[in-house]
Amino acid sequence: MNNASASTQNNFMSIILFPITLFYLIVKGFIYGLKYLTVDFFMSLIKHTRIKSEEVIKGIQYHGDKEEVIAKREEKKAIRQSRYKYSVKYLQKLENEREQLNQELRTTGAVRSEQAIMYKVTVRGKDGRIGTEILPGLSKSDINAFLVNEGYEVYQIKTSRFINLVYGKSNFTNTQMRVKDLLFWLTQLSTYLKAGITLTNSVRILGEQLGKKNRSRKRAFQSIVYHLTLGEDFSVALEKQGKMFPGLLINMIKAAEASGTLEETLDDMADYYTEIDKTRKQMISAIMYPAIISVFATGVIIFILVYVIPKFTEIYRQSDLEIKGLTKGILNVSDFLKNNYLIIILVILLIVFAFSYCYKKIRVFRTKVQIFLMKFPVVKNLIIYNELTIFTKTFASLLKNNVFITDSIDILTKITNNEIYKDIMYKTIDNISKGENISESFKNHWAVPEVAYHMIVTGESTGELASMMQKVSEYYQEQHRNLVTNLKNFIEPVLICSLALVVGLIIVSVLSPMFSLYDAIE
Repeated sequence: MNNASASTQNNFMSIILFPITLFYLIVKGFIYGLKYLTVDFFMSLIKHTRIKSEEVIKGIQYHGDKEEVIAKREEKKAIRQSRYKYSVKYLQKLENEREQLNQELRTTGAVRSEQAIMYKVTVRGKDGRIGTEILPGLSKSDINAFLVNEGYEVYQIKTSRFINLVYGKSNFTNTQMRVKDLLFWLTQLSTYLKAGITLTNSVRILGEQLGKKNRSRKRAFQSIVYHLTLGEDFSVALEKQGKMFPGLLINMIKAAEASGTLEETLDDMADYYTEIDKTRKQMISAIMYPAIISVFATGVIIFILVYVIPKFTEIYRQSDLEIKGLTKGILNVSDFLKNNYLIIILVILLIVFAFSYCYKKIRVFRTKVQIFLMKFPVVKNLIIYNELTIFTKTFASLLKNNVFITDSIDILTKITNNEIYKDIMYKTIDNISKGENISESFKNHWAVPEVAYHMIVTGESTGELASMMQKVSEYYQEQHRNLVTNLKNFIEPVLICSLALVVGLIIVSVLSPMFSLYDAIE
């Protein structure tokens, strides 16, 4: 009897310790995984990069002086060119196509269209490789002259409705450049221009650098070079690339072309996008951390409810224990999740899809959501400071580059996705048309802090609106940075305590009937 009682006690203790041990292992695994993602991974990446750089340096030292390195590079280039060998039959076919193309160029090929058409060309590059490219142009003759000038042997130039549909302005491959690539492009372009390299050659060099692994981007840079060779303005050439370049940048370059300050404008825009990217990363950091913790906490709670709690349910059922109160509620939730998880997942996905669709397509719904978030105690200042920083920084850049105020306001309405600030911009345009000050549209508005309003008024009265806008952006960027830091420091213990409280409540509520079972055994 004593052995049976001891065995029952051991089983009881193992049942109690099982969820606690399981929870401890899950939390420990999460901490080690988070440590790897945030520390170990980047340290190993830095170490790997340092080792690679040391190997490169050693390799250069081993191969000798600069002339020997250049000779080996040329030898590798020659080997690379010799790889592209084609059959006599295929080359003859290309020659026939070239003759046909020359006939077209002498007749219908020189006829220009009013708008650019996408052409598919077959060419042989400087390395001897034959391939196809997609280029926009006004005529076959223009495309041929451009490619020959670029050092290509042209065999075929053709177009069709299908080619224009797939590769035209509205095609899905024409996406906006990442901020990282845009910053590199701006700084390098400014450097090349300051070094005395022409704009066309600068864009050509950058196209070779940035377009190696991205055919769509390579095509865009070739298009820019093509339009520049036709004598078009740089801003017009950028505008014809669809969504690849931001509208703000295009308008800034357009103003710089009129004032002759292209290099300075490129530097200013590089600084602008650097600061905007910092603000964006701060916003993502503020949202990402609590989101990850919340997802992890939800996953742990669902795991306990779906996989751990049913084991206790079976024990209670076999022991004929009377379950009531909080324990019964948790067991019912566990059964519901286990039996209806597919329906729950489907409903969640439908809600997310419906919310996303309404937010993107229905302006009234989007406005209501933004107003709610901007008045919610925890995140209201986070959103307002972020929007105000981007707005004032962009406005300052536009004014510094002598863009008209009405044009600046129009650009600002296209940059922001916040409907509240768009309404302020529309009201500003109305005030300007009535001869009123810009600051009138910001007066007594709940989304504009009083400090920002008074600084704008001061800038207007002193004639230094651009510099005052810049100061406002710097002030609220610092406020936003401090707010993000404070929120992260506040949210971390709150979420961990909440997770521990919920999990502890579940464990206590489920284990409490076990003590009744233990008393019955005693």
